[in-house]
Order: sequence, then structure tokens, then C-alpha cells
Amino acid sequence: MAVVQDYKCPCCGGAITFDSTIQKMKCPFCDNEFEMETLAAYDEDLKNEQPDNMQWQTSAGADWQEGETEGLRVYICDSCGGEIVGDENMAATACPFCESPVVMKGQFSGALKPDYVIPFKLDKEAAKQALLNHYKGKILLPKVFKDQNHIDEIKGIYVPFWLFDADVDANIRYRATRVRTWSDSNYNYTETSYFSVNRGGSIGFERVPVDGSTKIADDLMESIEPFDFSGAVDFQTAYLAGYLADKYDVDEQQSIERANQRIKKSTEDNFASTVQGYTSVIPESSSVRMKHGEAKYALYPVWLLNTTYNDQKYTFAMNGQTGKFVGNLPMDKGAFFRWFIGLTGTIGAVVFAIMYLLWLL
Repeated sequence: MAVVQDYKCPCCGGAITFDSTIQKMKCPFCDNEFEMETLAAYDEDLKNEQPDNMQWQTSAGADWQEGETEGLRVYICDSCGGEIVGDENMAATACPFCESPVVMKGQFSGALKPDYVIPFKLDKEAAKQALLNHYKGKILLPKVFKDQNHIDEIKGIYVPFWLFDADVDANIRYRATRVRTWSDSNYNYTETSYFSVNRGGSIGFERVPVDGSTKIADDLMESIEPFDFSGAVDFQTAYLAGYLADKYDVDEQQSIERANQRIKKSTEDNFASTVQGYTSVIPESSSVRMKHGEAKYALYPVWLLNTTYNDQKYTFAMNGQTGKFVGNLPMDKGAFFRWFIGLTGTIGAVVFAIMYLLWLL
């Protein structure tokens, strides 16, 4: 019994057939022609494609040893439910997330001991100055907002991060085109060539960070990256003195999805950057396979600054190691209106001047 092999057109996906006149496979939909050997090799590539495989060994953190948590207390916010860790001498304080009063819950226990900590290198005054620098050059910022007295709270807090290491093998296939155009006295011509482009290789990832707290927006924390891990040390409770530490509420297992997203995107972006010289490039399949995946638990230093303007809360964050500062600012609608009118007038004057010069010419 004869076996008939069905082929899909690599260019448009339509079913293609053998054309006896040209002795090639031809697509009746886009009219592209293919050698049988080319299609057979392409079909073999499709059969060998593998799904993503991103598995992790979950062994971050360690159990606290007897006596290590002496002097540590857990404080809980009745408003947002946030739990923070501080020492037993910490005075009454406000929640760094919602500014509500916090009360001592009791002796710290239960959570994993961090593997590493990056100590604070910048103090509260540096955070204040960074906020003032953040205001500079913002012509649409309300003037009253620039007053330093509007800072409601500045807190130095160690934020929990899960750090993921992995080696990645990947194969990605792209559909690419190269377009050539030319003309003669009668017609304009366009020739589109289609290519199947394959990329394969390996990439190593070290300490891909995932924020372990739901109380701080992921985009805010990712915006103050990177932290310099060369400044990390083995965790000791002494580093918490004078600061707060957020107690993670997103565990290692729950953080894996975000780690996989960041690793997969970085892999695909790196591979795509090598596909050059084409008019268009569209990824058709991606296989990211991970090995030696493991995670560690660390505390990273962050200054959180809260301020209120027109009954709206604004939160800023500064990397307590590098000084990188981020945060949204309010806009003075009156200043924006004046700026817009001025800009419109300037553009109108420029257009009028150009038209006048053209008329003179």
C-alpha cells in the first residue's frame, strides 16, 4: 500500500501538491515552489521540535537554628495584613506598605532563613536627596508637591527575593522574508523570498530575581534592578538592626512561573537578536529546556518613600545598594494646559513661517 506524505507550505501553511510540469512541489495558494528534499528536511525539523521543559529543584533557604531568632519580632498590620520582621527594640512604627500603625504579633518563627543578604549602603538622607533629584526637570510637577515636608514616611526595608539559577538549551524557528523591489519603464516589481531560520544554543542564567512579596508591585521592584550580587554576604540577623524585613508571602514554588517567564523571554530575545538581514522575522516555534535549575533565598535593601497629594498616595522606591530611584509623579493640569497652548502656538508659528518662505520662493 502506498503512503502519501502531506506537506504544509512553509510560507502560508496551505496544503501543497506535486506539479508534474515543473517537477517540484507547488503551493496553489501562494504559488511558491519547493524541491522535495527541502520539504523533507523541513518536515523532519518539525517532527524533532520539543516542548518547553522548565523544572526546578526547590531547596532555597534553610531552617533557623536554635537561638538564631532571639530578639526578632513579627509585627503585623491590621489594615493590609502585611507582616514585617524587626528587632525587639524597634519603637512603634507604621506599615511601610500602607502607613497604618502596626502591632507586635510575637516571637518570629516559621519562615525560612535567608541564604544571603545585601546590606544597605545608602542611608535615609540619600533616599531623601534622591527624591528631590527625581523632582528636577519635571516642569509639569505641582510646585507644592516638591516640598520635602510632604514626605509622609521613609522606611528602609529588606525585601525578600527568590534567586533562580539555570542552564538553558533552546531551539527556536523563525519564518523570515527578504523583499526586493525594482522597476522598469512599464512596471514596478516586488520579489519576496521566504526563509525558515533555525537557531539553537545554550545560555546560562544566574540569580534571576523574583520578588517574594505581594505587597510591593513587581514592576516597581524590577524597575530598581539590578542589584550587585558581589555585595551579598551570608545572612546574619545583625544586618536587620535598624531596618525592617518583609516576611515573604509568595513562596519559592509560587515564584517559579515568574522566573520561567523572565528566563524564557530573555532567551528568546537573545536568540532573536542573531536573526538579521531580513525584511521581516516571525517566530514560529520555541523550545526552551532547562537543566540544573535551583533557587536561593535572599534579602535585598530597598528604601520605600510614601507621600500623599490630593488624597492620593504615591510610593517611590530606591535601591538601597545602587541608589536607582523610581516612582510615578502627579501632574499639574494647569501647567500642562499652559505648556500645551505654548507648544501649539510655537508649532503654529513655525508652520506659518515655513509656508511664508515657500510663498516667497
